[in-house]
Amino acid sequence: VQLQASGGGLAQPGGSLRLSCAASGTNFEVESMSWHRQAPGKQRELVARLSSSGITNIADSVKGRFTASKDNAKTTVYLQMNNLKPEDTAVYYCRLFTKTFRGYWGQGTQVTVSS
Repeated sequence: VQLQASGGGLAQPGGSLRLSCAASGTNFEVESMSWHRQAPGKQRELVARLSSSGITNIADSVKGRFTASKDNAKTTVYLQMNNLKPEDTAVYYCRLFTKTFRGYWGQGTQVTVSS
């Protein structure tokens, strides 16, 4: 399984960015896909998680500003980030867990929020 994340970049405070993460490969079924982020000097943290059963979890720190969604094929997930703040600056990673409980990480995409 390979994960390709895209959509990062530079945004001003209050601006928006949309991240995408596409999964590819053969012979796997998705149990969940999630977004994580890691700021310099900090631990990686969960931002949003979408399960195959339709449950979505959003971190309190981004609730009301970030929205996670997935396409109908359930192999691409999106993270719509609105009202960005400087503290959202981080490398954003997507992760996939298969129904056989194997986990995969994407390569990460940099999000920088600065005026």
